[in-house]
Amino acid sequence: MSTSTLDAEPSLDAQSARGPAPRSIRRSRRRGAILHHGILILFGLFMLYPLIWMAVSAFKPSHLVLTDPSIIPTELTLENFVDGWVVGGFPFWVFFGNSVVIALSSILGNLLSCSLTAYALARLQFRARNVYFAIVLVTVMLPMHAVVIPQYIVFSNLGLVNTFIPLILPKFLATDAFFIFLMVQFIRGIPRQLDEAASIDGAGPFRVFRSIILPLMVPALITTTIFTFIWTWNDFFGQLIYLTDSSVFTVPIALNALVDSESNQGTGTLMAMSLLSLIPLLLFFAFAQKHLIRGIATTGLK
Repeated sequence: MSTSTLDAEPSLDAQSARGPAPRSIRRSRRRGAILHHGILILFGLFMLYPLIWMAVSAFKPSHLVLTDPSIIPTELTLENFVDGWVVGGFPFWVFFGNSVVIALSSILGNLLSCSLTAYALARLQFRARNVYFAIVLVTVMLPMHAVVIPQYIVFSNLGLVNTFIPLILPKFLATDAFFIFLMVQFIRGIPRQLDEAASIDGAGPFRVFRSIILPLMVPALITTTIFTFIWTWNDFFGQLIYLTDSSVFTVPIALNALVDSESNQGTGTLMAMSLLSLIPLLLFFAFAQKHLIRGIATTGLK
């Protein structure tokens, strides 16, 4: 008994000696996690400060926007929203409607044209397929400003300037090579056995695309939808070139017109309308954030 007791005592001492170690490790890890998250929160607040300042400035009187940089307002007013609601004789909801029409049409055009083009480059066998795909990749590196003048001449000769067609029609012609490349990479990750099985059952290329490929590439389609909406909503250069009448202005062009009249309406009005213009983007991103991350991650794994 004494021998077993003596043998057991070292093991108990060893266990007691090892007991505090895990707790200290967990405590140090917890401190490290708190420090890590604290730094991230401070960095996030630093990055969000311009947005917070803009939101606060939208409710400040115009004479305090630039003189009082604090995010804690001393005076609050809604006059900035009232004064900036009408631009060029049209209420701001007209510009919101124009932006929505262009954004939704661009989304439809990219989903239709880019998916069909990507399917052809990834699955169909035809002469010089790799050459065409290389040309698509080259256009990704081609700056938009290099083709602005030729495109404007074409649409001007067709009498389409000051309409939405120059902004929407290129989307139906698969001009966004980035989305084509994204979808091609995604489709290449889909097993070809599915296509072969459908072909044996008598399905043609378009039936294979509609019934098999298209349902499986939903993550890539969602990613395309999100990026197309954000890029189209924020587009300023292209819309500034083709839209000259106030009735067809989009939100970015209306904000630019508001900047031109800043001396009459003040900086607070510009902040108020800029805040309103961000609301659709924030809501869209809030609802689509999960799908955006999943789409990018899934596409990257293919």
